[in-house]
Amino acid sequence: MQISKDTILKQANAACKNTLMETLNIEMVDFGDDYLTARMPVNAKVHQPDGVLHGGATAALAESVGSFASHVFIDTEKFFVRGLEITANHVKSVKEGFVYAKATFLHKGRTTQLLDIRVTDEANNLISICRLSTITLPKNK
Repeated sequence: MQISKDTILKQANAACKNTLMETLNIEMVDFGDDYLTARMPVNAKVHQPDGVLHGGATAALAESVGSFASHVFIDTEKFFVRGLEITANHVKSVKEGFVYAKATFLHKGRTTQLLDIRVTDEANNLISICRLSTITLPKNK
């Protein structure tokens, strides 16, 4: 049985309650066969002292959407996902509005996954490019 796009987004956003994702107001907003997109408001909560988006908040957005993307494509009754490594190159600053992180798979293996995550502003300007590797591990019963 195929789960609807709206159901997947609703479940992902519900899982964010009482987490860092809720603190940063990260919201999953789009989903397809090989991608997941999230957005985060850029405001004082995620600013550096000089009033621009903090790279750590950008990395948190990227890891959140990438980990959720890996999570969506596994059997969550038997497995869980953990991030192994994240890299982020910040190429442009942003002071306000929203940033969008679109995670797409470069490798979707049974055990490890590699995701490309492009963070853009509302005008689709590239803000950061991130790479995330995740691992799928069996749950112990």
